[in-house]
Amino acid sequence: MDIDAFSAARQGRWERLRQLTRSRRLTGAEADELARLYQATAADLAAVRSAAPEPTLVSRLSVLLADGRVWLTGARVSSTRSFGRYLRVGLPAALHRVRWWGLGVTIAVLVLAAISGWWTATHPEALALIGTPEERQALADEEFARYYTEYESTSFAALVWTNNAWIAAQCIVFGITGLYPLFLMYNTVLQLGVAGAVMAEHDALDVFFQLITPHGLLELSAVFVAAGTGLRLCWTLLVPGPRPRGRALAEEARAAIGVALGLAGVLFASGLIEGYITGSSMWWWLKIVIGALACAAFWIALFGLGRGSTAGDVEDFATDVEAVAA
Repeated sequence: MDIDAFSAARQGRWERLRQLTRSRRLTGAEADELARLYQATAADLAAVRSAAPEPTLVSRLSVLLADGRVWLTGARVSSTRSFGRYLRVGLPAALHRVRWWGLGVTIAVLVLAAISGWWTATHPEALALIGTPEERQALADEEFARYYTEYESTSFAALVWTNNAWIAAQCIVFGITGLYPLFLMYNTVLQLGVAGAVMAEHDALDVFFQLITPHGLLELSAVFVAAGTGLRLCWTLLVPGPRPRGRALAEEARAAIGVALGLAGVLFASGLIEGYITGSSMWWWLKIVIGALACAAFWIALFGLGRGSTAGDVEDFATDVEAVAA
C-alpha cells in the first residue's frame, strides 16, 4: 500500500470528521454524516494496520476515532446525583451483602467475651495476671471512668473515630488472609473480658455497662461487621461458588470498599457519642437509650435498606453518571 497516496485520497473526509468532532453542536444531518465518516475512518484504520502499519498515521486515526466515539456514545461525567444515589442504593446494598457475616462475628465475639470475663473473674490466678490488687482497684475506681473524661470532647471524638476507622479498615483490607480479622477479634474478646472481670471484682459492673453501652453498641457493631466483611473476602477466595474465582473476588472486593465507606460514617457517629455523650453529665438512662437507638438503626439499615438491591458494588457509584455531549 502506498501510504502517501492512501492518505491523500482520504484526507478530505478525515479532515471533515475532525471538524465535526470539534463542533459544539451538530444538526441531525451532521450527526448522520459524522456516523458515516466514523465508520469509514474505522475501516481506513483497519486497512492501514493490516497492510502498512505506519505508526504516525495509526496514532492520528486512533485519536480521530476516539474523538468521534465521544460524540457517538456520549461522555460520562460524575454528578452530585450519582453520589446521592449511591448513598441511597449502592451503600445499603453493600452493607446488606455482609449482614450475616457481621451478625455471626458479633454473636461469636460477645459470647466469647462473656466466657472470658467469667473465667477471669472466677480464677484468682487469672486476675493476678492483670495486675496487683491495688492496680485492679485503681482501674475499677478511677482509670476506667477517667478514660472518657480526661480529653476535650472534640479531640476525644476525633481520636476514637480515627482509631476505630483504622481498625475497621485493617479488618477489611487484610481480611483476605482470614487470620488478621480473627486476631483483632481475639484481642477484642480479651479486652472486653478482662475489663468486665476487673469491674465485676469490685462490684462495678453497673459502671462498666453504663460507660460501654452508649457508644459501644454502635462502635463494636461496626467493627464486627468490618471483620465479617474481611472474612467474607477470604471465604470468597477459597470458595468462589459458580463464579470464576477472579470475578468473584473482584465483585466482593468492590462491595467491601462500599462497606468501608459506610462504616467510616457509622464510626464517626459512634465517635461523636463517645466524645460528647458517654462522659457527659447526662442521665445514664438517656445515654443508654441514645446508644441503643443508634445501634438499632444500624442493624435495621444493615438488614432492611439494601434488600431491594443485589449489586452492592461501588461500580454503582462509578457508572451512575449522566451521558452528555462533549
